[in-house]
This record gives sequence, structure tokens and C-alpha cells, in this order.
Amino acid sequence: MGEVVQMHFTTVDYVIFVLLLVASAGIGLFYAFSGGRQRTTQEFLMADRSMSCLPVSLSLLATFQSAVAILGAPSEVYTFGTQYWFLGCSYFLGLLIPAHVFIPVFYRLRLSSAYEYLELRFNKTVRICGTVTFIFQMVIYMGVVLYAPALALNAVTGFDLWGGVLAMGLVCTLYTAMGGLKAVMWTDVFQTVVMFAGQLAVIVVGASQAGGMAEVWRKANNGSRIARLDLNPDPLERHTFWTLGVGGVFLMLALYGVNQAQVQRYLSSRTEKAAVMSCYVVFPCQQIVLCMGCLMGLVMFARYGEDSPLDKGYVQTNDQMVLYFVMDVFQDLPGLPGLFVACLFSGALSTISSAFNSLATVTMEDLIKPHFPNMTESKATLLSKALALAYGLICLAMAYLASLMGSVLQAAFSIFGMVGGPLLGLFCLGMFFPWANSIGAVVGLVAGLAMAFWIGIGSFMMRLPGPTPVPPINSTMSPLFDNMTTAAMTTLVTAATAKPRPTGVEALYSLSYMWYSAHNSTTVVVVGLLVSLITGPMKEKDLAPGTVFPVLGTLLFFLPERYREKLCCVTPLPSKPKEINTQPYKMAKKDGNGAAYCKEDTVTEDKEAASDKAQTDQEDEAETRVNQPSCQLTAHTVQETAL
Repeated sequence: MGEVVQMHFTTVDYVIFVLLLVASAGIGLFYAFSGGRQRTTQEFLMADRSMSCLPVSLSLLATFQSAVAILGAPSEVYTFGTQYWFLGCSYFLGLLIPAHVFIPVFYRLRLSSAYEYLELRFNKTVRICGTVTFIFQMVIYMGVVLYAPALALNAVTGFDLWGGVLAMGLVCTLYTAMGGLKAVMWTDVFQTVVMFAGQLAVIVVGASQAGGMAEVWRKANNGSRIARLDLNPDPLERHTFWTLGVGGVFLMLALYGVNQAQVQRYLSSRTEKAAVMSCYVVFPCQQIVLCMGCLMGLVMFARYGEDSPLDKGYVQTNDQMVLYFVMDVFQDLPGLPGLFVACLFSGALSTISSAFNSLATVTMEDLIKPHFPNMTESKATLLSKALALAYGLICLAMAYLASLMGSVLQAAFSIFGMVGGPLLGLFCLGMFFPWANSIGAVVGLVAGLAMAFWIGIGSFMMRLPGPTPVPPINSTMSPLFDNMTTAAMTTLVTAATAKPRPTGVEALYSLSYMWYSAHNSTTVVVVGLLVSLITGPMKEKDLAPGTVFPVLGTLLFFLPERYREKLCCVTPLPSKPKEINTQPYKMAKKDGNGAAYCKEDTVTEDKEAASDKAQTDQEDEAETRVNQPSCQLTAHTVQETAL
């Protein structure tokens, strides 16, 4: 074993890295002093619901593609081969379902926080449970995402560890607290371009040094790194087509369907159509990102073969291996290492800024506004900015704690991952099963979290070194499920070994991390439905309009309507924005002071003919006058509806 090798940045590398931070801060300052100057909570937290498809889609991608993924994907492919590429098969359903199920429900309810939905569908208790769970997972993960790339950079290049952490944390806090969601999304666009450029530069230069892509492919094939389709249905196998292609769908749904950071981007879109289109645009971008990660891993293998820098002792963990490779490839090309590190830190910045903004939003909308109904708009906006700033400082504190964790750092990733599945199950319970009640929702969420932690911690403990130690997998071996879902759950599983197949509880602990989200969300739904049936299922008349997606009504179309009514399977959901113009889609929401009001969804199709628009406006005014008396709900009626 050799000593850990350190390479060093040139002046050009430092200049490129600083330029990234300056440009990111500059975008934030631009939006702080332009436009509406972030004077309202709608502008600060929701970008005035005015964003077009391109920034929304690239921001969705950047939030997903954190530094953990940039470091982890190539080392995963280098170590285990391209089987991981089949994860791309899960992207199709993982984005199609949010586009046509979750987005229509959330967008038409005109929410600011995804957890508002839980109060409309169940009650305030369920909303607070969902909010607190989300805050818990994000606060833990933020520090890890900030600390991990800085630690890898420090180990390989000697780059000052806390200098990197503070630079990222403070710049990110600055532009998020000053520029709001617009600044976050436009910096995400800039950072996405930097990420693509950095990865592409590594692939092009590395492949040319290895003798071209044909030679890279030949070496990878000879080294058994080009994986064939594995149709083994065993859920204990770490990576097969089924674990990646089917289990991955649930991971994608937990991220793109119900996570506040992503839902907030949908809701900031100018129209529902733009929000749906952003999901479609993300799909090819994700495939490109996945392919680039795989190609970088293959180029690494072509350079080092089976004799990896990790085996030689040049680096200590897998997440440092990619940086070592980059510094090795670019050692005679000053500036390019700085570009890749800018790419790496762009991933971290986009992830953390999204976390700050989404945390400020849920804290403001779910925990503060309901208790201070008379707060002025200027005070609410100032408090929102203070919350973003406070979460930035908490992130730096969590990074310091992460530095003290040592091997527990892997457990921190795991704790984050174990929360995504139960939250997905909670939203699915409310959206697809009309008879689920609030008691079932709370009990189901608790059961799902308990199951997640039981399996996760049990699996982690089972793999602690003992009389016959099992080699652990490094913290970023699961590269892509990074910031908003079950990131780094590979910390709980090991590579395929010659051990006999586990049985009993040990088999449960050996479940592939790719099935965690599916298993935990299913637990929430099953327990929630059972408890709801025992405690008295909800009746269709008690459901708040628009909170149930009529999937059961579609699946059970063959049943007579009277049976479907008993199963609450006839609850309608307007399927097109135009239907909302002719039949106003009203939502009763309780104002802070207990009064109720009706909110009409004002989504309209882009480029609508002027004559049609005028006619629609006249119809809306007429219907509003006709329906006005029925909209004056009492607080008591609204409370009954919510319950």
C-alpha cells in the first residue's frame, strides 16, 4: 500500500473555481435588486409563478445531480460495470407519472407547499407530520452534501477543507437568501452548463489519452465491465434489471413526485402545461447525465484497469478516486482541474440552495403562517429571507458535525434515504385511496418510518466488522440517488459475494437498497388503509374537491356506478386546464383567521385566441356571480371538510 498522493491546483485552477462562486453570487444579487426585488413571499418563494419550461427543467436536473452523484457514478461503473446504466429504464415512468398524476393535482390546487395538500386531504396533524419529517431529512443531508466534496478535494489536492466548505456555504446562503427562487433556478441553469462541461472535458481528454473510445470500450469489455441484461428477479441482488428498472421508479417518484424542492419548481411554472413539459425535457437530459457518468467510469477503467488507485493506497475511499483520476488526467492541462472542481461544487451548490429555499418555504407556509394570520406581506417576506439565511448557517453547523461523524457519515446518508419512501407512501395514500382517513395516514407514516429505520439500521449493524468482517461499500457507491431520495443507501448493502442466501430477518436486512423506497411506501399504504377501514373510512362527500386522483375509478371502470360510489371511485378531477375555465375548479381553504374563501384555478392555455379569452372571462364572471353565495363557507364547514 502506498501513501495517499496529493496533487495541487495551479493559479488558473483557483481562478476558474473563484469565477464559479462569483458568477453564482452575481446571479443572486441581480435578482435581489431587479424586477420585484423579492418584496413578496410569492416572488421570493414561488418566483411569482412565472418561470418558463427551460429554467424549470434544468433546475430539476441540477437539484437531482449533486456532487455525490458526480463522484459516485464513475466509481460505481469502474468497480461493478455498466449494469447501473439500466437505471435509465426507470426514468420513463419515474417522470411520466409525476407529469400526469402529481403535477395536475398540486398545480390546480395552487399550493405553495406540497404539505398543504396533506391538510386539505386529511387534517393539520398529518400536514405537520409530513413537514417535520421533510425538515428532518433535509437538515441532516445538507451538511453531508456540503462536507463530502470538500473532504474529497482536500484529500486529493490539499485544497483547504474548511475554506471550501465556508466558500460554498456562504455563497449559497447569500444568493438564496437575497435572490429567492428565481436566483436559485437561474444559478441552477448556469451550474448545469458547468457540470456538463466539466464531465465532458474529462471524458474527451481521458479517452484520447487512452487511445480513443474504441480502445476504451475494448478494454472495458475485456475487463468484464460491459454488463449484459440481468433478469434475475431476486430482490436481494444489489443491481439487476428489476431492482434498477422497477425499484428505481419508486425512487424517482419519491424525488420527482412529492419532494418539496421539486414540487416547488413545478408550482413556479407559468402554466400547468409548462410544468408538465419540464418533466419531459428532464428525461433526455437525465439519460445524457447517466451516460456521461458511465462513460467516465469506463475511461477510468481503461486508464487503471484492475489496479485502481484505491488498491494502491493513493486514495482512501471511492469518492476520492474520481478526483484523483481527474487530477491525473489533467496534470499537464492547467485550468481543466479547476473546471471539473467547479463542476463538482456546482452540483453541491445547486443541491444545497434548493434545500435552503424549500426548507424556508415549508417552514413559512406550514409552521409559521397558520399561527400568525395577520402578518403583513413585508414581514412575511423578511422572515422568509431570514429563514433561508438561518438554514444556511444550520447547514454549515451540520457540515462541522459531519466532520466529527467519521464512519457515521454513511449512517447520515442512510437516515436521509430512509425517509423518502414513507413520504411517497403518505402522498399516494391520500391521492389514490379516497377512503383513507387522517388516523390511517399518521399511523401509516409512523409504521413506514419504523420499518425503514428497522431495516436500515439492522442492515448497517449486520455489516459491522465482526469475527468474519464483510467489506463495506464506500459512502457514494450509489451515485445517482443523491440529494432528494434514498441517496447512498448502498452504505447498507455490500457487493455480491459468495455467501449463502440469507433467510428470515437476515433476508429482510439484505434487501437491495433499490427496493427500499418501494418497500417503505407500500408499508405506509397498506397500514394506512387497514387502520382507515378499522377506524371508519372517509366518505366521498367529506373529501375536499380535487385532492383525489381518480385512478381507481379508471381501473374499476367495469363496476356498476353504485359500487364505485361506495368505494369512492367516482371523485372527478378536471383533466385539462380548459375545463377549469368552463367549470371553475374551486378549492375551499381555511384562512388564518378561521374564515374560508374559494380559490379558482386560473390556469389558461398559452397563446389562446383573443376572442376565446374574452368570451371565457365573461363566462367566468357570470359563474362567479352565480356561485358566490355557495362559496361563503363557514369555518365550521371547512373544518369538517378537512377532517
